[in-house]
Formats: sequence, C-alpha cells, structure tokens
Amino acid sequence: MSTPTNDPITLEIIQNSLQATADEMFAAMRKTAMSSIIYEVLDMGTGIMDAKGMLASSGAGIPAFIGVLDKAVQVIIAKFDKPGDIEPGDVFATNDPYYGGVTHLNDIVVAMPIFADGRIIAWTANIAHNSDVGGMAPGSLSGEATEIFQEGLRLPAIKIIANGEPIKPVMDIIKVNSRMPDVLEGDVWAAIASVRVGDKRLREIAAKYGTATFERAMESFMDFGEKVSRAALADLPQGTFELSEEQDDGRTFNVKITIGPDEFTVDLRDNPDQSANPVNTSRDGVMVAAQMIFKSLTDPYSPANGGSFRPINLLTREGSVFHAKEPAPIGFYYEIELRVYDIMWRCLAAHMPDRLAAGHFASVCGTFIGGIHPDTGRQYTIIEPQLGGWGASRQGDGNSAVFCGFHGETYNCPAEINEARNGLYVDQLRLNMEPGGEGKFTGGRGIVMDYRVRADNGFLTAGYTRSKFPAWGVEGGHDGSPNYVEFRPKEGEPERFAFVSGLATHRDDVIRVVTGNGAGLGDPKERDPDKVRSDVKNGLLSAERALEVYGVKV
Repeated sequence: MSTPTNDPITLEIIQNSLQATADEMFAAMRKTAMSSIIYEVLDMGTGIMDAKGMLASSGAGIPAFIGVLDKAVQVIIAKFDKPGDIEPGDVFATNDPYYGGVTHLNDIVVAMPIFADGRIIAWTANIAHNSDVGGMAPGSLSGEATEIFQEGLRLPAIKIIANGEPIKPVMDIIKVNSRMPDVLEGDVWAAIASVRVGDKRLREIAAKYGTATFERAMESFMDFGEKVSRAALADLPQGTFELSEEQDDGRTFNVKITIGPDEFTVDLRDNPDQSANPVNTSRDGVMVAAQMIFKSLTDPYSPANGGSFRPINLLTREGSVFHAKEPAPIGFYYEIELRVYDIMWRCLAAHMPDRLAAGHFASVCGTFIGGIHPDTGRQYTIIEPQLGGWGASRQGDGNSAVFCGFHGETYNCPAEINEARNGLYVDQLRLNMEPGGEGKFTGGRGIVMDYRVRADNGFLTAGYTRSKFPAWGVEGGHDGSPNYVEFRPKEGEPERFAFVSGLATHRDDVIRVVTGNGAGLGDPKERDPDKVRSDVKNGLLSAERALEVYGVKV
C-alpha cells in the first residue's frame, strides 16, 4: 500500500476530479433517461461518498437531494455487512424512506461500490424522481393514501446487479409494478449507467494518484468543510430563537434553534403527531432541510460534503410529522420538508436580515396530470414542479418565476416537450399579477399556467402549501399571494384546490396553476417612485394599485 501524500495541490486536484466525476455522472443520467421529469426538469442528483458512506462530493441537481445519497448508502453498508455481501460490479437500489430512501417511493436511489486494491474506497450514487412506481394511483402519489403500501413498490435497500450482471427477477418485479414499465426500466438503466461512469472515473483517479492518497484527499476535504462551517458558525448571532406558525391545514409547527460557537441545534420535538395522510417526512428528510438552511447561512458558495454538516444537532420525536414511523404514508414529504426549511428560515430572518430574505412562495406546487395519450393510446403521467416568486431582500426586489428553495437548479418542462410527449396543450404561461408582495423592495411574481387536456378519462393530483398563509413579509413588507390550482372544466364552474387527488378530467378541461408572489421587505411608502412608475409601465402593477399601496400617482 502506498503512503498517502499531504501535498495540498495534489489533494485539491483530486477533490476537483471528484466534483468533475459527479457532474459527468449527472450528464450521463440526463442524456439517457426516458422521463422528461429527469432529462428536462432535472429532478435528480448525483454524488460521491467515501467508503463509510459519508458525502465526499455532490454534483448538480436539486438542493434537497444534497443530503439524501449519503444516508441511503450508509443504510446499504449497514445491511450488507457480511463478507462477500458487496462485490465489484454490484449495484444497489432503495426508494423506501424507512430503509434509507429518505424521500418517497418515486425517488429511487441507485448506488455502486468502488473497489481498488481489493477493498471499497468510495461509492457513487444518484437519485431521481420516477414517473410511476405502482401504488393506488397513476403517478404513485395520492392524498388519499393512509399507509405507505398504497404509494408504490418498496425497494428496501436491495441489490439489483450482482458482479456486473442484472438480477433479472428483481428487474422484472420493478417493471411489472409500474403502469409505465418501459419508461421506468429506461430511467433505472440511466441511473445504473451514471454510477458506472463514476466507477470508471474514480478507479482511474485512484490508479493515477494511489489509493491511499485518493482516500486522504476525501478525508482532508471533509475536515476542511467542517473547519469552514465552524468558523462561519461562530460569526452567526448566538442564542436561542423560536417560532410557531399555523399551517394551511390547521396544525401548528414549532421550531427552536440554538446557535452556539460549536453547534447548530434544531429542536423539532414539540410538533404534531404524524398524519394519517401522506403529509409526513422521515427524520433523515428533516435533516436534509436543516442541512440546506445551515449551508446557506455558513458557506453557501463552496461544494458541500459530510464535514460541512458536522456541527448540526437535530432533535426530533419519533411518531411526529417530522419523524414518521412505518407504515405512515409519506408521498408529499417534500411539502413537509419545505415547511421545516421555511420555518427555520423565518425563525432566523429577523436576526440575520443581511443573510436571509423575506419569505418566498415556498411550495414545490407539484402537479400531476395523466391519462391515456390520445395519439398513442399509452399511459402518460407528467410531474411538474412549478415556478414562483421569491421574497425581497435588503439588496433589492425578489426574483420572479424561479423554483422554490427545495427545488432549485431545475427547469420547467418546455411546452413543446409537454405537448409532444403528453396528452395536453400548454395554453399560457405568464406572470401572476395578483396583489401581494408590496414593499420598499417587492417580492417576485409567481406564474399562471394553463394546461388544456386533450382526451377524456384523465386525472389531476396536486399538493400545494402556502395556500391559506402566503409568503411572509418583513419590516412592514406585505405578505405574498397564495399558491393554488384551479380546475376549469369545459362545462361547469371552476373549482379551486390546494390539495386534490385523482380528480377526473375530460377533453378541453383546463387546469390552471397559480403560484404565489414572494413577500415584500420594508414599508411600501418608502419605495422609489421611479421604480413604481417603471412597474406600471412594464405591466407589473396597475396605476390604481400604485396609488393605493405606494402613494404614487401615475
């Protein structure tokens, strides 16, 4: 075994090679996937773990996936702990939040051990949302689920490829449980291709620099990540901060954050019991939310690794909405994680105004539309996270029409792709001009998008939060506007929903998505009159509203 080097230049080159490898894995998966939710929206993430399953380097992708892969790999390592359980060429998968999956059953994690010098030196892994993994409803999500068994096929950290060869019965089980088996199979193979690309690259790096130096580089960069986080933590306001916030469904969520020189403690124990409906999350999922807010406060611009998050101490209560017990349904976990992320943000915003903006629309606004394609006769299901408005900050107005903090670094599916692949038309996409978000600095605008269904016997499922209580303003800024989906049937009256499951749709019905405006910051009367006039000129504000809210006559 070679002696590891401590040469900082060599270690930095290896670390940048890990980042390049994670990015190449991302590109390989994107280019080979079959679902638009993966290859267009990029609802996915890639990463590299060390031999113990600690995050060494994260690739591109959804911020909320940043801390999923290491937790999944650690469960795989713990389960396959006997000699011979893990061999070169093996590939593993999990999607179950009670067995390392972290999120929900649609999100399949695929992981591969990397061998050199006869031992595991690292893992490559990825995660992506799959269009249909079975369950009681097309698309595998339903607000009517009362247990996880209804949400799809559960993969409890299993081996899917042994010594480089697919385990055919396992692959058959995965396919036969989906309403879109060819699409699911294609997406799983895209994930396998991705981890294999990573396997090849990491073995090349280890051969070039030596296995011991390769391992030393990962260890040193994690230690550096911890050092940077602790230095930044010491510069944050010290003390204990608390917040209670009523939710759209009537529950009250509570958070207590204690910031000390060496530890960032998030206490979520005082919260409601888990729900009978799929609006729960796993403890690992809540940890991801804590990691996102911690990273944004301490070191937002450098790559994340396991060392970055060592100062976090998370306290939860098993059986609560933020630490669900099996077999609680968990399909809409992302809205609950967003609530954790947002209440932590709101709790600290008043104490860190230069670091944290006013509230944003803070919902994935996941919209599921499906049915039988009128041209092909095949089942289709689209999964669309939606764009919305971000809150104002001391630096200026909030951004319009971008994804929420949970789902950043993704894209909306182009109308042309939606219309070609799925049984609908996109009639409009425009900014939301509803009142809300006014201030010295204004919140960004949400969107209004109309999907027009092309065939009978379709369905709509959606789950939006911040519908009753919109984005929160600060320092006198106005709250934003609500998120909701409006069903506009060809015949009949429109209906407005925050949550809806399996609503029947017919030809020429319109599904209108309305996402919220971000919140404002500061007294609207202090806004620069020239900016108000510019907003009116650009169609972002009516003359009447300018006079009413800003006191500016145009």
